[in-house]
Amino acid sequence: MSPHKELIEACHKVYQKGFVSAYDGNLSVRLDDSKILITPSAKCKGELEERELLEIDLDGNLIAGDGKISTEVKIHLIAYKNRADINSVIHCHPVYATAFSAIGEGLLRPIFPEVILSLGKVPLCKYGTPSTEDLPNSMLPFIDYAWALLLENHGAVTFGKTIKGAYFRMEKLEHAAHTIYVARTLGRERAIPNNKLKELYSISEKVYGIKIDKRNRFDY
Repeated sequence: MSPHKELIEACHKVYQKGFVSAYDGNLSVRLDDSKILITPSAKCKGELEERELLEIDLDGNLIAGDGKISTEVKIHLIAYKNRADINSVIHCHPVYATAFSAIGEGLLRPIFPEVILSLGKVPLCKYGTPSTEDLPNSMLPFIDYAWALLLENHGAVTFGKTIKGAYFRMEKLEHAAHTIYVARTLGRERAIPNNKLKELYSISEKVYGIKIDKRNRFDY
């Protein structure tokens, strides 16, 4: 599948899942060392077509396409410039994950094994006004290792080596946030004990084929 088709498929999925509404969100994929394919501003992701996608360079300049570049392009550029292993960026406003960002709380407790392995810690980035340098700068403390971030009072962003990888991280992030919300209506979520957390990390690469950056591990 071409990157154009795959990006459009991800756009339709995030809209169908309710991760965005109206014209919200922006998605991108790295085409090569100098070009990025990205969704345009002011377009519903559920209705977007391949011909509407834009090609830009790593400085945010338009190379091909007729639409307007999103003011949140800086979220994407900072990821691509700082991480060679990031080939796709997805920014959405999923309800439960965004609710955590609105109360000023990242997902920093080890609750679910699958989240520990696929997302790692999900830090909260300090609020930055969209379109200003404050927004990408808020990501700088975590961009070198994080695969998912919450943007305070704004939403969430996930990264992937592929478009599908970035999309599934967004799906997993929202599912985890929703489940923690439900757990709190019943009482309080319990963290995985330290000894079991150590055990999970010790077998992560051998059993699951997942090598976890030490900076992305939960404290124990």
